[in-house]
Amino acid sequence: MTESDQSRLHAVEDPLEAALAWSEEGDGAAIATVIRTWGSSPRPVGSLLAVRGDGAFVGSVSGGCVEGATIQAAREAIEDGHTRDLNFGVADADAWAVGLACGGEVRIHVLPLNTARREMLRQAQAARRDGLVARVDVNLAEGEVTWTPSSTRSPSALDQDGMHFGLTLAPPQRLLIVGAVHVAQALAPMARQAGFAPTVIDPRRGFADASRFPGTALDLEWPDAALNALKPDATSAIVVLTHDPKLDDPALQAALASPAFYVGALGSKRTHAKRLERLREAGLGDEALARIRAPIGLAIGAATPGEIAVSILAEIVRDARSVPTAA
Repeated sequence: MTESDQSRLHAVEDPLEAALAWSEEGDGAAIATVIRTWGSSPRPVGSLLAVRGDGAFVGSVSGGCVEGATIQAAREAIEDGHTRDLNFGVADADAWAVGLACGGEVRIHVLPLNTARREMLRQAQAARRDGLVARVDVNLAEGEVTWTPSSTRSPSALDQDGMHFGLTLAPPQRLLIVGAVHVAQALAPMARQAGFAPTVIDPRRGFADASRFPGTALDLEWPDAALNALKPDATSAIVVLTHDPKLDDPALQAALASPAFYVGALGSKRTHAKRLERLREAGLGDEALARIRAPIGLAIGAATPGEIAVSILAEIVRDARSVPTAA
């Protein structure tokens, strides 16, 4: 599966991709963006909601609290072509009426797509698909959109002047799963829902079959060769699930030679102790071996493949919060 195939598969989950498609098809589209929050607002700055002219939408700016009012404002913006600035908070009677009772406040900017804005966003999205980080600048007063490549995944934020919003469009963090086993079947779709781009690596064609992993990229190379080719970076996570030393051990050696922020391996404490002995014999030192999360996942008493996948993903998400901002 190519990267462009993956992009099409995930288009329905990507608000920007959806808005561009609707606009290009002539349906009319707008993008609502959370540009500032106070207190316990339910969605972070940079969250996107794409709205089509008929009210269809993808994404979220509040987890459901103010979506209805935002969608209505977006449809009006599509009709007249003018941007909107929306403010909801606990002191705003309108916000209570639409359900923002979480104790926070949120400022949302609504940008209807015209030809110029669509072209800028299309270019930024293309850069993102190519693995680059794009920094999109929105002039809030004039609605002008520009973008530049960025070397960091700096957080989306208002500029000091309060008149420009910088939206960071970064490729999804990769999750490289070694072993097309039952746990992987549960983990891959969960990871996509959490915003990761999973790839399942397994040279065993009977395991790494598209019918077992619909919508997931598959790599049939041996794990060490696959990881060396994929070049995991500091925003990548690697999990090793085969329970087979001839696959697991080379995979872990390749994983530990990379700057991946998470390396985890399935197996009991006894299994992992034997694994560490083999890896030490292969020349790995204690500092490298200490990076391996094993037994893998948070200790929640997981037993079934689905539960184990939940525990693994939870541990990855926890560790991802401390990933360096360098792309």
